Amino acid sequence: MTAVMHGRDSLVVLPTGGGKSLCYQAPAIVRGGTTVVISPLISLMKDQVDGLRSCGVAAVQIDSSLTPVERSAYEIDLLQGEVRLLFVSPERLASNDFRSLLRRAQVKTFAIDEAHCISHWGHDFRPDYRQLGMLKEQYPGCTVHGYTATATEQVRSDICTQLKLADPLVLVGNFDRPNLSYRIWPRADLYGQIDEVLKRHKSEAGIIYCLRRKDVDDVNLMLQSQGVKCMPYHAGLTTDERRLAQEAFAQEKCDLIVATVAFGMGIDRSNIRFVLHAAMPKTIEHYQQETGRAGRDGLEAECVMLYSGADTATWRSIMEKSARENNADPEFLASSLRHLNDMDRYCQGAVCRHKALVNYFGQRYEATNCAACDICLGDTEAVPEGLVIAQKILSCVARVQERFGVAHVVSVLRGENLEKIRSLGHDKLSTFGLLREHPKTILRDWVYQLVGQGALRQEGGEYPILKLNEASWEVMRKERVVRLLQPLRKVEGQKTNSSKADRVSWEGVDRDLFEELRLWRREVAGLRAVPPYVIFSDTTLRELARERPSTVQNLRLIYGIGELKVREFGDVILQKVRNYCKDNGLDMDVAAPPGARREPSILSAAKSSPPSGFRALAFDLFRDRAAIEDVIHQTQRSRSTIVDYLADFIARDNVDDVSPWIAAETYQKVAEAAKQVGTERLKPIFVALGEKVPYDEIRLVVAHLARNQSSK
Repeated sequence: MTAVMHGRDSLVVLPTGGGKSLCYQAPAIVRGGTTVVISPLISLMKDQVDGLRSCGVAAVQIDSSLTPVERSAYEIDLLQGEVRLLFVSPERLASNDFRSLLRRAQVKTFAIDEAHCISHWGHDFRPDYRQLGMLKEQYPGCTVHGYTATATEQVRSDICTQLKLADPLVLVGNFDRPNLSYRIWPRADLYGQIDEVLKRHKSEAGIIYCLRRKDVDDVNLMLQSQGVKCMPYHAGLTTDERRLAQEAFAQEKCDLIVATVAFGMGIDRSNIRFVLHAAMPKTIEHYQQETGRAGRDGLEAECVMLYSGADTATWRSIMEKSARENNADPEFLASSLRHLNDMDRYCQGAVCRHKALVNYFGQRYEATNCAACDICLGDTEAVPEGLVIAQKILSCVARVQERFGVAHVVSVLRGENLEKIRSLGHDKLSTFGLLREHPKTILRDWVYQLVGQGALRQEGGEYPILKLNEASWEVMRKERVVRLLQPLRKVEGQKTNSSKADRVSWEGVDRDLFEELRLWRREVAGLRAVPPYVIFSDTTLRELARERPSTVQNLRLIYGIGELKVREFGDVILQKVRNYCKDNGLDMDVAAPPGARREPSILSAAKSSPPSGFRALAFDLFRDRAAIEDVIHQTQRSRSTIVDYLADFIARDNVDDVSPWIAAETYQKVAEAAKQVGTERLKPIFVALGEKVPYDEIRLVVAHLARNQSSK
């Protein structure tokens, strides 16, 4: 925001739900003038425009859906300086008349949403974005600001080059989402596996992503036949059908959407508790974006992918066919296939999922165990006799003379009595029926695991065949180690291991009271025609159901409840909580378990492992008494991240003097308030100080107080 206000180019990379749109909306409102926002989807622009207008902001979008009268009226408003935010597509900027209109309106600020689309190295390159490099030439003195949720270091560099950004401020948020648990399961029983996830998330919001429109329709019909309330969403539906599904989901009238990747952009629902991929996405960037729609309220959420190596072959066929039909640039196809291979390797990997994602985007992951993925939670196990099984699979590929695909090889290994197998004489092979005791789906997954580990190759387009390579022979000679994985076998009734975030966030919460408050929230939101999260977040409802306040004073200490919320809803909430506790014989004003508190514990800020990467750089700068703003600039990390580093630094280095970062007067005020209300939580201190001292400053003072206490 400061960069926009000061007229400096910028590139901002923040995860889904991280607040990218605020970065250009707030400065446009404060500074005045017109900011042109370039966005790829009309529906996404409409959502933003509608939201801004409901807040009284002069925002418009110019697109092909307007009548000549509407467009003329908007252009007059623009020329008269009455438009703060103008939303357009990149195609609109190709028009000479439109570019001339912007010059006459003296537009000087451009915000480019989904900026990764300009890069050939990105996961979603769009040729229409490439022309945006002309903005600096067409509008001398203008500033250009790019925003995206997913961009590797290579893509970030390319964005800056293509947009011709001058000395841009590049800010990259933390790619890790510790509240998300990532699980990748071999796809064996699609509907059964979907049902398993839905049972864990009864009455909770979720999205099921499918690869094709037909898959969406099939899964949606299956779920509806079982009494599950869900709605489909894909490009084959009418505009009204898609709009109804999106609105029903956002307003919590429907908690489950079955969709292609067309669904999700601009969805503001913060309490999505799970995202299930019924097939592998085509890039890690897509996966990060789609899973990032879960848990935007900071509470736990589960991300499950049902993976098969066949997904890679399907995507490769789709990409190559599209490239042929559209005469695509060979470099673009090669880049797309590299992204696909990265995604496939991620699925096949046996390292922490959080670590793999963070490392992919060029950041370091310091924890040795995330306690929030299938690898770290022990959801998988090595297949007994995995090497022997691998040798049998490779031997079968050799016996069929490397002329057939996965399905045929699996059928031979299982000893299936098929006409094709008999006519080829493959029922006489030594490998016929060698692995008949294993289900077809499991065998197929093992074949693709060998492909993923480089011990087998697939060649061909739509119907690829299996080929051996040098690594294959090394495995058969026991000169190379391969590892086959399978889901951990669970006894009947055994639950899937829950993540740490899941266990902590529900600790002490009365789930029935939470559900009662959630239904009340939906009713209020319906009457006010706003999304339920605008009333209260799930975080606030859980804390209410955990601590069960009996007075207005204690209600104010609940996360997410300020004076305005107290005035609007305080009496109703207190009455509902009192009635529920009376009916169920429960105590009120319950202290939350320390681990369940929404705010991080300052007393345990120091990490067990030594600082490294950007944290280590920040520590060095803090030792030189560098200001927070200087550290932000030199590390290119967000303010919240740098404050986290500073709190850690204060605890680790036994810092005596915090005056470079906290004014003496502020320190004294916070310290006095902390004596009265304690330091276990920050909000009581915030409230005691009249809500005038920022949380960041309170946190640093409390970190220093905790350091002094622990050193005594």
